[in-house]
Amino acid sequence: MQKLQSEEEFNERKEKGKSVFMFSANWCPDCRIIEPFLPELEEKYSHITFIYVDRDQFIDICVSHDIFGIPSFLAFENGKEIDRFVSKDRKSKEEIEEFLTKLG
Repeated sequence: MQKLQSEEEFNERKEKGKSVFMFSANWCPDCRIIEPFLPELEEKYSHITFIYVDRDQFIDICVSHDIFGIPSFLAFENGKEIDRFVSKDRKSKEEIEEFLTKLG
């Protein structure tokens, strides 16, 4: 999964095609739980660009998009937010897959 490098990159990437931003942090135990199966989901949903966003590094993006719990997922298509899977709760592979399937 590509790692977000700047706020400018965030603004550029959300404008191009279908992108899912995964908000996470190194210290987040629930984020570590989902990491092993993320490559499989990236492969299965290869038409989506996945970008890792470090919550601590990009807190302003989190605040401006109401991301207060992690792990959380924010989906854009050509600049428009199309869906979100945002909460402080642990997420299962099945729940994340259901979210990604809904994106089309």
